[in-house]
Amino acid sequence: MNWYAGWTLMLSAFISGAVLGLFFHRDDFLGGYASFRRRILRLGHIALAALGMINVLYSLSPLAAETGAASANRVGGLRDRRRDDARGLLPQRLARRVPLPLLHSGQRPGDRRRSDSSGRFAMKIGFLAMSGLRAHDPKLLELGMTLPGILERGKVLSSLPSLGLLYLAACTPPGHELHYYEAERDGAEPPDVYTCDLVAISTFSAQVFEAYAVADRLRKAGVKVAMGGLHVTVQRDEALEHADFVFLGEGERSWPAAVAAIAEGHAPRVWDAARFPPLDIRALPIPRYDLLGPRPYARFPVQTTRGCPWRCDFCASNVMLNEPYRKRPVADVIRDIHAIRHLHRRPFIEFADDNTFVDHAWGKELCRQLIPLGVKWFTETDISVADDVELLQLMRQARCRQVLIGLESPERSALEGVELRANFKSRRAAGYIDAVRRIQAHGITVNGCFILGLDRQGPNIFEQVLEFVTAIPLYDVQLTVLTPFPGTPLHTRLLHEGRILQPGRWDLCTLFDVNYVPTNMTVEELRHGLYWLAEKLYSEEGMMARRRPFFDRLWQDQEARSHTPV
Repeated sequence: MNWYAGWTLMLSAFISGAVLGLFFHRDDFLGGYASFRRRILRLGHIALAALGMINVLYSLSPLAAETGAASANRVGGLRDRRRDDARGLLPQRLARRVPLPLLHSGQRPGDRRRSDSSGRFAMKIGFLAMSGLRAHDPKLLELGMTLPGILERGKVLSSLPSLGLLYLAACTPPGHELHYYEAERDGAEPPDVYTCDLVAISTFSAQVFEAYAVADRLRKAGVKVAMGGLHVTVQRDEALEHADFVFLGEGERSWPAAVAAIAEGHAPRVWDAARFPPLDIRALPIPRYDLLGPRPYARFPVQTTRGCPWRCDFCASNVMLNEPYRKRPVADVIRDIHAIRHLHRRPFIEFADDNTFVDHAWGKELCRQLIPLGVKWFTETDISVADDVELLQLMRQARCRQVLIGLESPERSALEGVELRANFKSRRAAGYIDAVRRIQAHGITVNGCFILGLDRQGPNIFEQVLEFVTAIPLYDVQLTVLTPFPGTPLHTRLLHEGRILQPGRWDLCTLFDVNYVPTNMTVEELRHGLYWLAEKLYSEEGMMARRRPFFDRLWQDQEARSHTPV
């Protein structure tokens, strides 16, 4: 009963009393004034009026308000239970395949949204990585299916989790449900991402169109999408056409505030790291390696440094983020490796750096701390690592298996002006052969990276690279084509000169597809030179010819040490 019922009862009593008054003055009505029937009717009329008065007074009391709220909660709970029970009629796997309009308008299959104790909105957040090598050139695709050297590196890159997303997950405020996903090789997203409230997508330029397509499908299904990374940082407006939220620069700086705002429902679309305090690399949390689950990764990424002191005009990572070179505390690096070892007994570590050993003193301390762990690892650095014999010795003791070094070209003249700050590449080119031999003599293989199609290179560059690699001999080789990534000085210059063949074709930024006009050779000469060199270097015979001397040298050193008197 309530306020409205009370007034209704009182009004009914008034009307009925007025009607009865027309007959009660008659002595013969219902057997007389003292008859039993007239007494019952009179008492009923009084009770009706009293009941209405009681309801009105009760509805105005505090107790009535509490009882009303409890009743509303019970009704709401029953309504929610009815909705949940109805949604549970379909199995999860089947529900994901039912068109969304057939489901409850405010829910998606498997929706886990809820409010925490403070009343804030708790979300299911997915982190989706777009990984793997890409190439569009049919001949390169054919070569990649047959040449062992290309297959080896391709498998490594495609099985490396996204460290950036794992850091974002670690920086996510507590109270949310987090999941890590990876797109399939064809760019398709796993079905479970559609059960998320928010999905953060990480991508490079070569996969950005695939990422946009995934983002469009997710948004159509009602899932909020956040995108960030190098490409998005310099193509903000393009990304805004496909994402609800866009993150510029280092995502860790803005992500915690963004998640809180998104959960509350009033988040701006653009999150620029420049508007937030600088990232203290000494305070980075442990990446959420636990989200990777039992996936069979060949390597696990750990970051020791960020950035690079050199500014090469073709390099996207430094130019786009425009951040200084920073080193993490060695203790934090070791802490992260322990976190991986807690989940995987014998991991192979890939230091996800642009240039690890710029600071040799810091690098030596890192190696000293790595030695007791006994983990094998890979990293990228510059040629100056060969200058410090003590550092090389410590790297070997710490079980470094390979360093990737950007040699770019065996010709010094071709490297002139490539590095914009100190012309570092050109100044060091004359000592490349001795430096690489010195590194490999310490039992550390070198993966030498070359760029084909630099402005000062001609058609003879392909034979020059082959001769250079064979003369060392270089254990591993990574061939790439000059690629104008968006946001780099190289892209700006080639676009201004009208030399980019298909502007905006970011899917051709694969490091293997030619999308510009070289200076001293034709496009076809560059393409066919790449094919020829790849067949020479990545065939089984070519690989064995380069690698056998390295193992022969190791065997000789081991024999020499075994015969040395103690």
